[in-house]
Amino acid sequence: MASSGATFSVIGADVTIKGDVEASADLHVDGTVTGDLSCASLVQGESSLIEGAITAETARLSGQVKGTIKARSLVILKSARIEGDVDYETLTIEQGATVEGRLAMRDRRDMAKGAGAPPAAAAKDSEPKLSLAN
Repeated sequence: MASSGATFSVIGADVTIKGDVEASADLHVDGTVTGDLSCASLVQGESSLIEGAITAETARLSGQVKGTIKARSLVILKSARIEGDVDYETLTIEQGATVEGRLAMRDRRDMAKGAGAPPAAAAKDSEPKLSLAN
């Protein structure tokens, strides 16, 4: 799969993975993952379950998550059920979504493994960004 040109991977509804998942590409999860998940961009289907820590640049969650979430840009859709702490840079939560845990806005310097904007740019955008969608 090294240079197949694939832009995303799919974990189907009939698939259960027990163990950590790392993807350099974008990942769409419709099944069950029991373990930590790390990818560039995550899209979670409504009927899926992720039990473990999620680390992603962007995440769009609509299923159930039991574990911590760390994402630069996070969208929690109305069907999502989150149990765990959430670290984000920008956050959108649809009305009807459930989040049980601590929400913490992080600036670019605090996010993923040394990647991010220079400190001056992070300081300029230090205000939390939260939006609610219907």
